Amino acid sequence: MKRSFFPATTGIFKAFEEPAAFRRLLMSIVEIAALTGIVVRLYRAFAWTHGPFDNVVYVTITFIFGVIILLTMVTLHLGNYTIRQWVWRAPIFAAIEATAESLTSLVLILLHREPMGMVRAQLSDWGEITGSIFFWRLSGVILYALVLAGVVQFVRNLLLRAEHRGHTVDAVHQHVEAVIEEPPRP
Repeated sequence: MKRSFFPATTGIFKAFEEPAAFRRLLMSIVEIAALTGIVVRLYRAFAWTHGPFDNVVYVTITFIFGVIILLTMVTLHLGNYTIRQWVWRAPIFAAIEATAESLTSLVLILLHREPMGMVRAQLSDWGEITGSIFFWRLSGVILYALVLAGVVQFVRNLLLRAEHRGHTVDAVHQHVEAVIEEPPRP
């Protein structure tokens, strides 16, 4: 008997259903992006104040782990929607995440807990911190969503061709070309 890891219907995986509350959280762009921003900033502040900041390996590992947290949350959110919706969801997710992270940074500055290199950040540093957060989150999340969308489309095409459903791939491409040539009118 041939087993398929990607069944034609999702009813086969009933045992792996997510709890309703967790699913609602993942589908809410505001809640998941705000939570991500808070977690990423608190993680960064903790890692930079409790570790050997002069150790390049430590700084690199903590940076990579922070990026993994961010991109995992983006993936968990975007995975609930079609790739067409990613066009607006990814930038909005990044903007909300950056806003939450900036506000968390402001609270940490007011509590004298926001690290800025080897010293604590001051209120006058908040504008620079916020600009950096917005630039890197927006550019990083949008670039990641583009790469992820490319990978998803590539894998979908491979799976369809492996199932000898090449006609489905051709039909999708013809539909996309038709939509591009003649966009729908309101």
